[in-house]
Amino acid sequence: MTDTAPRPTLEAVAARAGVSRATASRVVNGGDGVREPLVARVRRAVEELGYVPNQAARSLVTRRHDAVAVVIAEPETRVFADPFFALQLRGISKELTAHDNQLVLLLTEGRDDHARVGRYLAGGHVDGALVFSLHLDDPLPGLIQRAGVPTVFGGRPGWSEDSGGAVYVDSDNRGGAREAVQHLVGLGRTRVAHITGPLDQTSAADRLEGYRDVMGDADPGLVVESDFTPAGGERAMRELLERHPSPDAVFAANDLTASGALRVLRERGRRVPEDVALIGFDDMLPVAEQTDPPLTTVRQDIEEMGRLMARLLLRGGAEQGVEGAPSSVVLPTTLVRRASA
Repeated sequence: MTDTAPRPTLEAVAARAGVSRATASRVVNGGDGVREPLVARVRRAVEELGYVPNQAARSLVTRRHDAVAVVIAEPETRVFADPFFALQLRGISKELTAHDNQLVLLLTEGRDDHARVGRYLAGGHVDGALVFSLHLDDPLPGLIQRAGVPTVFGGRPGWSEDSGGAVYVDSDNRGGAREAVQHLVGLGRTRVAHITGPLDQTSAADRLEGYRDVMGDADPGLVVESDFTPAGGERAMRELLERHPSPDAVFAANDLTASGALRVLRERGRRVPEDVALIGFDDMLPVAEQTDPPLTTVRQDIEEMGRLMARLLLRGGAEQGVEGAPSSVVLPTTLVRRASA
């Protein structure tokens, strides 16, 4: 059996560098007040010995864990099936990695999981939380607030008026939806329908408002609620055709919904865009470019939203009341024209 060499200790680093243990500790833990020549000697000793700081001990000194919780208020079946979450997580991961922070992913399958997440955050395991895909009745914001963890939200919080200045990153959902519907009207379409997302989420509610900005006098029956999934898009499209057999355009609340609606239109013999023009939202390339015909959609920079969330948190933008702390960010959207409208 091979003997395992003992791990180098901080005392060994201090001895190799010819400094006190306290000085070596300040250098290793990023503290100030150490002259540059000594810093160089300690760092050289760390490299020569292969010293790896004990993270638990380091956390006691610095009160930082270099870890951030990413909380997605959706079950894992939804998270791993929707490219939106992969794009946002990629942006978050890139930013955290660039700052040597660990991502801790927390999902919620049901109400019992909310309490578990709240306990974890209150336990002091992470330096902050990034939270998205919240629903209006979600207890997570209250649990997070009680945990006292700096937080940045993905999407405008539905309780923002009473949130005491919650920091969030969002896209111009209403403006993007308005532009999409204006494009359909500009094509000469007069019976423009809307398949929404879940209306207990602010992104879906804002996109509905954008539709209404243009189609305020439309028959309410042209609006069908769905759930941001392809299956939901299929169900909603069938319901819409039962109510209104001849819509000439559909604005779907996201690309996955649009893909489901497109399948039903094809089943019913409706040509896109000749009979029914179709627009989605997100511009998720694995979806938008693979539909037949390719999908006209509203582009939001999902990955950049994730990066900005992490950046605001790391810069202290989630610390309410901190002078000079960054405020919330709303990113612009762009209509991407392809063959479906």
